[in-house]
Parts: sequence; C-alpha cells; structure tokens
Amino acid sequence: MLVPLYDTVHDRLDVGRNTRLLALDCGSGLALLLAAARGAAVTGYDQDPDRLRLAADRMAAPQRLGTLPRGALTTDTEACLRTGAPAPADLRAGGYGVVTALDPATPAEVLRPALSAVAASARPGSAVVLAGWGPPERCSAARVLKVAARLAEPRGQAVPPPRLSGRDDLEDLARGAGLRPDGSGRVSCPFGYQDQASAVRGLLSTGLFDPAVAATDQQQVEKEIAEALHPYRRPDGTVRMENVFRYLIARV
Repeated sequence: MLVPLYDTVHDRLDVGRNTRLLALDCGSGLALLLAAARGAAVTGYDQDPDRLRLAADRMAAPQRLGTLPRGALTTDTEACLRTGAPAPADLRAGGYGVVTALDPATPAEVLRPALSAVAASARPGSAVVLAGWGPPERCSAARVLKVAARLAEPRGQAVPPPRLSGRDDLEDLARGAGLRPDGSGRVSCPFGYQDQASAVRGLLSTGLFDPAVAATDQQQVEKEIAEALHPYRRPDGTVRMENVFRYLIARV
C-alpha cells in the first residue's frame, strides 16, 4: 500500500542502473524490489531476521538465509541483505548515492543513530530520504491506530505512535543527525482491503496492535478494530482508508 510513496521517491531521485541504494529498516523488501527492478544495485539492513527472509524470497535469492548469521546475502539481482545496521566502514565503502528510511513505523529514536552514522560516513552529496505519516487529519488509518494505544493503556504497554506526523518533524530529525534538508513532498497512499476481515488481519500484521493484544486479548482487539473501521466500509463491502505520507530528501 506504500507503493505510491516508493515510486514517487524513486522517480524524483532518478533511481536506475547507475544507482547504488542503501535501505535502512528495509523490512520485507518491497521498496528494494522496486528499486532493483529499475536496475539499481540495492543493499538492505533490518533488525528482524524473519522480515529479511521474506525480502530474500521477494528478491528471488538463489539460496535460503537459514538462520541468517550476521553478514550478507548476494542475489542474482545485485541485492545484498544484512542484519542490524550499517557500520561506518560499510557506509564508506558502499559508494551509496541514495539512502532510504521509508518505514513509517520506525520510531525516530531508533532511526536517529543510523542517520547520524550515514551523515558521518556516507559519500558527500548522497541523498537520504526519510518518510513518515502525514498530518493526522489527513490519515484515516491514524484514527484506527488510536485503538491500539487505548487498549494497551491499562497495563502500561508501550505503543509506538505513528512516526513523524508533525509539520517539521522530518526536517528536525534530519538536521539533528547532521543532514541537510533539500526538498520534500506528499503522496497519497490509500489503504484498501477486499472486506472487513482482510482489513482487520492486515492491520494486525503491522505489529502495532501487539501490545493491545497482550493487554487484553485477540478477540477484543479484533472487535474494536472492526468497529473503528465502520466509517471506512463502502457499500460493496470493501474497506478504504485515505492516507497521506510525507517524504523528505536530505543530503550528506
């Protein structure tokens, strides 16, 4: 559902055969796959081995990751997947012209150290792209996600809020890491599901409702999500939530 965001960023930075792209918190690799399809040489880092296994499948890796020891997986599409975060030596040697941090669920405090390392060690002039939710009033999904915070509250479970929805939050994060803002934009990314059950399942898969499930139970959380989705159900039974995401281009 974030494909419009990925495509817009790739178009704006002319990602293609001459691009070496590094993705922070690459997740299950959809943005990497789209960049590789344009001919870019891509490298992705993530803390979650299970997500990297999904990314390897998407990149048509010739071998399985197995237990995924720290290190690289090189695929036939010039893709390299690594656990953790890039070390300064990797950033200096990689020659990356584009660095992305496009997962809006990554908290700013988690992302900040990696961005600081990029600012200190990546190639001067490299583009660094950050993304986050747009204004809450423009994001239907943000209203539904409030259910997670409310249900998790009784037991004090930590619920990461939608990241970087303030007007200058992306710029503040970039400047705080030593990067220079150099342009921004907004992209419409509607969340669409074939029915209510698919919408509930899809939202639960984000992990943002895990603390709510721990504080209550799965059935209660599913019930509350379904109720919150009611305003977004269409006459044909599908569910559609209009959302806006914002991206910032900064320079090393």
